[in-house]
Amino acid sequence: MMENLNNVSVLVYGSAIVDFICYVDRLPKAGETLLGSKFSNGFGGKGANQCVAAARLGAQTALIAKVGADSWGENYIKQLQKEGVNVNYVQQCKGQSTGIAQIAVSNDGENHIIIVPGANDFLDQDNVTEARTLFDSAKVLLCQLETPPSGTLNALKSFKGVSILNAAPAMANTPKELIQAATILCVNETEAALMTGVEAIETISEAKTAAIKLIEMGASTVIITLGSQGAIYMEKREPQVCIHVAAHKVEKVIDTTGAGDAFLGALAYHIDKYPQKPLHQHIGYANSQAAYSVQFPGTQSSFASASLPNDCKEYHYDIV
Repeated sequence: MMENLNNVSVLVYGSAIVDFICYVDRLPKAGETLLGSKFSNGFGGKGANQCVAAARLGAQTALIAKVGADSWGENYIKQLQKEGVNVNYVQQCKGQSTGIAQIAVSNDGENHIIIVPGANDFLDQDNVTEARTLFDSAKVLLCQLETPPSGTLNALKSFKGVSILNAAPAMANTPKELIQAATILCVNETEAALMTGVEAIETISEAKTAAIKLIEMGASTVIITLGSQGAIYMEKREPQVCIHVAAHKVEKVIDTTGAGDAFLGALAYHIDKYPQKPLHQHIGYANSQAAYSVQFPGTQSSFASASLPNDCKEYHYDIV
């Protein structure tokens, strides 16, 4: 176990999942069997991914999660320790398997993902209580929806710093309590569309409309990521102002798996390190880390390390 719990700056409450990745020319249609070109497996889950992304950039991180009492769970804990993550509250569940994700990645970098949660389904409110020391000391909290919402809600309500809810996988009827409990709600265009009942979000203008609806649903601050178009954000205190932060150009996209997690881990790291900077600067930096990740295969294996990012750079933004 690691010591110095009070040194944790970025706390992540969420999932740990093992990825099984097949690479194919294109994604299959319903009922279709395709021959793949490559197979790999790695460590994933939105919670652990975001935690590792922040740790790689230099944040003092801790993860609250559950894995199975199996070899995958044991290996995952060892991997997190190698990444410098505090694993005092990553528990192995007897009689449960480690969560897994079946991922298909096409030549253009797009993906399909199926998740079997396993032990992740047993992360609950008691785990928040057990980790009270971390909740009292950390500066930024990251949560997602790959674990039971009741525990996530308790984690958000128990935290006094900057809390970020990545509402993914999205729910059509996301409890308003969850939306209202976070300092920042962050979703991609697909998730925002599902949560707001919009048919699709393809433009910055459509994203702005969805952000307005999410603010009306009780969100304090909304970030909607838009892939190659960057991201927009809106705050409840100024709902008439929508800020767009452009994406970083990438010559060749290899694999978009985990790009959103790279974004969120970088966002948490930057907010913690530069709390005085405006949100568009945090988003600009997060965009740069997401752009870096899509140029490499895999999930955690594609995340940047502290020796690579320029976290002091100033990023351009537009009011839309």
